[in-house]
Amino acid sequence: MGGFALGSLTASCEPTGAVSSPHAQSQQPGMNRVLFLLSLSVLINYIDRSNLSIAAPLLQTELGISNTQLGTLLSAFFWTYALMQIPAGWLVDRFDVKYVFGAGFFLWSLATAVTGVLHGFILLLVIRVILGLGESVAFPSYSKILCGHFREEHRGFANALIIAGLALGPAIGILVGGNVVARFGWRPFFLTLGFASLVWLVPWAAWMPRRTAPSQMPPSPWSGWMPLFRQRSVWGTALGQACVNYILYFLVTWLPSYLVRGRHLSMQKMALEGSLCFLMYAITATICGKLSDRWIRAGSSPTLVRKGTMALGCAGVGIALLLTSTASARLFPWMLALTGAVMGIAACATWAIPQTLAGPERVGRWTGLQNFIGNLGGAVAPALTGYLLDRTGSFYWPFFITAAIAFLSAIAWSLVIGPIEPVNWEASPRPSLLPAVAASTPLP
Repeated sequence: MGGFALGSLTASCEPTGAVSSPHAQSQQPGMNRVLFLLSLSVLINYIDRSNLSIAAPLLQTELGISNTQLGTLLSAFFWTYALMQIPAGWLVDRFDVKYVFGAGFFLWSLATAVTGVLHGFILLLVIRVILGLGESVAFPSYSKILCGHFREEHRGFANALIIAGLALGPAIGILVGGNVVARFGWRPFFLTLGFASLVWLVPWAAWMPRRTAPSQMPPSPWSGWMPLFRQRSVWGTALGQACVNYILYFLVTWLPSYLVRGRHLSMQKMALEGSLCFLMYAITATICGKLSDRWIRAGSSPTLVRKGTMALGCAGVGIALLLTSTASARLFPWMLALTGAVMGIAACATWAIPQTLAGPERVGRWTGLQNFIGNLGGAVAPALTGYLLDRTGSFYWPFFITAAIAFLSAIAWSLVIGPIEPVNWEASPRPSLLPAVAASTPLP
């Protein structure tokens, strides 16, 4: 992952934390290696949030918990993760993202390690909540950094590397974690993963540049939100993110159990086929991100490129999920790989779009709001799936509902969001007593 040659990138926004001006351009050395660290951090992030699902078959037997209780454990992470998105967005706009993200990384890695020594449903529930608190700063931080250091025509690939790390996290987690858990048990897996991850903080402290100018953000995390609320595209990205997250966390949290219980695979076979899905996700996200930047540099509209890939990918996910749930044993691995491939297309522009729309001063808050609403979908998916399994004993309805949500996501990204161009916040109308979402940018 360290070999991506981005060349000399000049920022269209300003360095993280700087005051924007229409003609300002700046460049700081070493951002390629920072981008590598960001990709590695999201890989660790998604191993940490998916590791409980990898251990679920053994953990459920050890603790004697029901599918509904397991679904509650799997979704507990999202409670604080989603609720903290708005304060996290303000934090990275207000303070130096280097220290905000470093503190969050330390907290979530420590929570992962502690999980390995806990016994009992309640304690596991509490530590999953703490894990969500630490990881809440991640995506607002990624958007703040990428918006501040990469131009529009380079952000597709930069964001795709983040998405590739996101996909490789479950892929490596399932492949390596599945085999480690099968051989040594789930507790050593959590302890080793949590403490080993802390090494990442050493190069982060050395390579990530500090903020170069004081923040102009208001002192309260709740002030200055009305201009965002009046932008229809904010709600479009939020709805689209909620749908994408529902799909993603349905796969992240329940795919291992589905492969073991629904498809009757061994732990080793589950690790192989489950990791293939997420590996295809990483490959197609990277390719799609690179191609989308090339199309924009060649003169294509960012609106057409970014929204088109999202709509195509989300519709493809809906079709692939239906095929996967009904495939024969012989075709099933291919359909699962296809699902991962179209997921990569469906996710490659989820953060490039708000980075362009929001600009450097509001990108943290826009991302935080989008991820807050988006992760409500992530919180619903594992809990609802567990409930449906207890009621029906089958994965048919969970797959069918997830496919329907994929088609809804295609509609949100293509029709609700307006043109992909920077919002002129100075020209935005002042909020009235009854602000109307429909008063924002019209559809193209």
